[in-house]
Amino acid sequence: MMIVREATEQDLKVLLEFEQGIVSSERPFNETLIDGEIHYYDLHALILSPDASLVVVEGNNNEIIASGYALIKQSEKNYTQFREYGYLGFMFVKPEHRGKGINQLIIDNLTDWIKEKGISEIRLDVYDQNESAVKAYEKAGFEPLLLTMRLKA
Repeated sequence: MMIVREATEQDLKVLLEFEQGIVSSERPFNETLIDGEIHYYDLHALILSPDASLVVVEGNNNEIIASGYALIKQSEKNYTQFREYGYLGFMFVKPEHRGKGINQLIIDNLTDWIKEKGISEIRLDVYDQNESAVKAYEKAGFEPLLLTMRLKA
């Protein structure tokens, strides 16, 4: 039995471990990441923000096995059809629990939260070379929009 619930401050230790799991999994796709511990997110602020929903999935014995967040952002471009959009991030499932539909459970929960806010545009970022993640997001209905390219000079 899996339960999706809002994260609390008591979950921060586990969430910080998940963050480092994300960093480790992304290092092969991004050679520009610095060595050592990296913090992508202000997890405490996300827990407290009325413009964010940071959720965890609990498995057996109340073990936290996955996480994700939705954040309401303002469009930086004045030529889009929307002023606000929902942004998904911090999608992490412990390796031993992958392939069980948990990521879809998180996406469904977060997209429902975004829709309840009256927002219809939802975005996320994924490394294009991370084929398993790209396939998972496409299965959830996402489609590629823009590819950022770089040149090391």
